[in-house]
Amino acid sequence: MDMQQMIIAANRAQCFVSPPLSTLIITINTPSLNPNKPSKTPMRTSLSFLRLFRPLSRSQTALFRPLTRRYAAPRFCPSFSRHFSVSSAPFSASAVGFVDEKEREEEERWDFSNNETEAKFVFEDNDGVFADNDMKHLVAPDIEVKELDELPEQWRRSKLAWLCKELPAHKAGTLVRILNAQRKWLKQEDATYLAVHCMRIRENETGFRVYKWMMQQHWYRFDFALATKLANYMGKERKFTKCREIFDDIINQGCVPSESMFHILIVAYLSTPVQGCLDEACGIYNRMIQLGGYQPRLSLHNSLFRALLNRPGGSSKYYLKQAEFIFHNLETCGLEIQKEIYTALIWLHSYQDTVDKERIKSLRKMMRESGMEEGKEVLISILRACSKDGDIEEAERTWIKLLGSNDSIPSQAFVYKMEVYSKVGEITKSLEVFREMKKCLGYTSIASYHKIIEVLCESEQMDLAESFMKELIESGMKPLMPSYIKLTDTYLRLNCHDKLESTFLECLEKCRPNRTIYNIYLSSLVKVGNLGKAEEIFNHMGENVTIGVNAKSCNTILCGYLSSGDNSKAEKIYDLMCQKKFEIESPLMEKLENVLRSSRKEVKKPLSLKLSKEQREILMGLLLGGLRIDSDEKRKNHMIRFEFNPSFIPHSILKRHIHDQYHEWLHPSSKLTAGDGDIPHKFNTISHSYFGFYADQFWPKGQPVIPKLIHRWLSPIVLAYWYMYGGYRTSAGDILLKLKGSSEGVEKVVKTLKSKSLNCRVKRKGRVFWIGFLRTDSMWFWKLVEPYILDDLKDFLKAGSETADDCAVESRDINFDSASDSDEKGSSDCSEDVNP
Repeated sequence: MDMQQMIIAANRAQCFVSPPLSTLIITINTPSLNPNKPSKTPMRTSLSFLRLFRPLSRSQTALFRPLTRRYAAPRFCPSFSRHFSVSSAPFSASAVGFVDEKEREEEERWDFSNNETEAKFVFEDNDGVFADNDMKHLVAPDIEVKELDELPEQWRRSKLAWLCKELPAHKAGTLVRILNAQRKWLKQEDATYLAVHCMRIRENETGFRVYKWMMQQHWYRFDFALATKLANYMGKERKFTKCREIFDDIINQGCVPSESMFHILIVAYLSTPVQGCLDEACGIYNRMIQLGGYQPRLSLHNSLFRALLNRPGGSSKYYLKQAEFIFHNLETCGLEIQKEIYTALIWLHSYQDTVDKERIKSLRKMMRESGMEEGKEVLISILRACSKDGDIEEAERTWIKLLGSNDSIPSQAFVYKMEVYSKVGEITKSLEVFREMKKCLGYTSIASYHKIIEVLCESEQMDLAESFMKELIESGMKPLMPSYIKLTDTYLRLNCHDKLESTFLECLEKCRPNRTIYNIYLSSLVKVGNLGKAEEIFNHMGENVTIGVNAKSCNTILCGYLSSGDNSKAEKIYDLMCQKKFEIESPLMEKLENVLRSSRKEVKKPLSLKLSKEQREILMGLLLGGLRIDSDEKRKNHMIRFEFNPSFIPHSILKRHIHDQYHEWLHPSSKLTAGDGDIPHKFNTISHSYFGFYADQFWPKGQPVIPKLIHRWLSPIVLAYWYMYGGYRTSAGDILLKLKGSSEGVEKVVKTLKSKSLNCRVKRKGRVFWIGFLRTDSMWFWKLVEPYILDDLKDFLKAGSETADDCAVESRDINFDSASDSDEKGSSDCSEDVNP
């Protein structure tokens, strides 16, 4: 059958309306840019195409006619399971999905029970109401579009029918060329029909491309109904980036998006594991209420609230204001507040640094008035709150309730009770609780050992603390470092410098080096006047990037030099602190000014912030590895967001080094008070215009781009930090680097690598390119970057050695011998994770 016969048959059928049932490949003439010219390559069609050669019945025509009563509830497609895949297994905890109506009883739930930790709230049931259940009840405007048989011109009907068949079969570039070839006759109504037709046959990606092409035409008029319908379909397929793009277009037109778009976009954000999407969901939720004036449905409140409480690593406590806002909206709208909401909100309050006990009391009162009993989770939260201010009376009442409940008492409850007694100075009772724990539970947890050693150190009962430390070491439990730090800190306070040194050396044998304990030992050496040993330790800290020096280390050694009158070395430390932009303590500054005046050296005034050459190269390597830059609306100020994967071992080691490298640029909320705490997995710089160059080169429009001048910047140190942040070593010992950007940019990177005698292969999976250095090529790459790899990371990243560690888990399915996944099949917004 030739093309002309097919067009005649299509005109007879009047429109393409049947969704594809199963796909086959039919070889016909290639589609050209003109429907009247022959074609020469195979194209895709479907078995349902054969049905187009008979006229449709009235019932069939009515089924797909879009024009119904104004503002009727949209007909969402019955199943999207054929068009997109659920998020990958490692991220199953955030599954708010869109499923077939027949499978709605078996739909995926939020997995709140996996990886239970003390800093993560676990919901007791899995039967909550979820936002995707309410999709079919949302109201959205319908699209008014003429059918083919309503068009007066025969030639227009033929050409539109041809475009309806051609466009879904092509990628973005070819699709745009085909549409550009029809610009002489295509108008707003024709393009709208094409977009609507694509949505009817579930080719929503093609519909989106037609919509974007429309916006670039001189005759384009904004169509609220079309934009809403397309955004809803994009959101239901979890393509939140495209959905958000249309959402922003609607707002830029001065319109308020529909309730359905707000709802679907929030659910799309909640359904993806990409970092930062929860913050975006919260922002859209707030705008839904404040900008749109809508009242979100109960399921949406509950889904967002649960997502906040399901944050890993104890980061949920930073979302207290948002959780309270959701709770307030539930109250004001008169919606049902489930027991788990009360429980989770009390839990959240109990984790704050400053506990609002009055708010907790009011929530407990509301629970009682609603006829809800306080469960184990509430009682433990009360104990946690009591442990922060030493409310022993409330703690004992809560403990009696815990004993009277049928549930077993968790180990953490014993730890909180021990802390309550220690706050009021009853150390003996804390010891009794520690021993009682072993009788009740049959074991003693690592947290209880840390707590009892801390309590004994604070009360200066060092003999007992040492005996418990010995018992902890013999038990084989980890980690030991918190207790070692507490012991050495107490020895420093008690001037037991010999015991401090022996404990420090014992710690080095059993634990990974830690800057905190090094600083304590350094203070001890300076305090006893052993400056030779102190200088040796300080230099070792500076040479070992895993440990590093901070402001406290420099101030400690500076104090020693000034006290001993070694002015030349004091000046060197001063120069180092100026270079590192460390703050000098005010008492030392007074002594230092006298030293500098005597040597006729001017006191350096604080300079404006500026990146050093090393910082610039490190930043470029991190940006290639996926580091994100956020810009304000006018793109004048820019903020760098450092995000590290807590489950990826190299990231856990790299984050402290990066935190130290950019400490002067960090936002005050990201800085450590004494420099001794654990480095968070997420921190960011201040918003500054200095980062404008990097934002324009790597994130010009809020999307990652490979710079045109990248061939000038791929130095060994850039490659090393790209590898440490965005690379892997496979189980076979090969090296993979992850890169996002255009094919042209990747090609330029590959050419630059080959000019450095680094042969590599490229594989595309969705929107991510993988650059692979295989077998002997990985060894050449390793020799180039090894001098710049952190010492503690070399065992994890060294090429050539076979391993099965966690570093290779995510890259096992990268097969460079197979063809790359296409944009059509492999790309998904939910795959755009920033970090490994």
